[in-house]
Amino acid sequence: MTTVVSGLVLLVDAVLLAAVELLYLPLRIGAVPVPVTILLAAVTTPWLVRSAARLGGGGIVAASPLVMWVLGVLVFGLAGPGGDVLLPVDWRSLALLGAGMFPGAVALGRSLIPPPTRWDADG
Repeated sequence: MTTVVSGLVLLVDAVLLAAVELLYLPLRIGAVPVPVTILLAAVTTPWLVRSAARLGGGGIVAASPLVMWVLGVLVFGLAGPGGDVLLPVDWRSLALLGAGMFPGAVALGRSLIPPPTRWDADG
């Protein structure tokens, strides 16, 4: 698979993950909320960023899945299908955004750090 196709697949994955995480965010077992998609966001957004960083192209390429995920969550969450608002007005929305953006931003920062250079003490 070429680099461009791989990058596009990562962007589509980011948007699809945002949609799935929003759809299952209000999941409940009985009366207890079970927002497992918060954990899914915490795992997948850094993975998407690291995968994009491995494709090369600098910080813009590495940041693009995270940007697409945030845009997907905001667009689908605030102007969902049929005008529905998928982001609940409680702690789960903030937790989803934080769990996706913070680890993704950490992974982005780590991908922007140049690799350490090895130099000998001998000269």
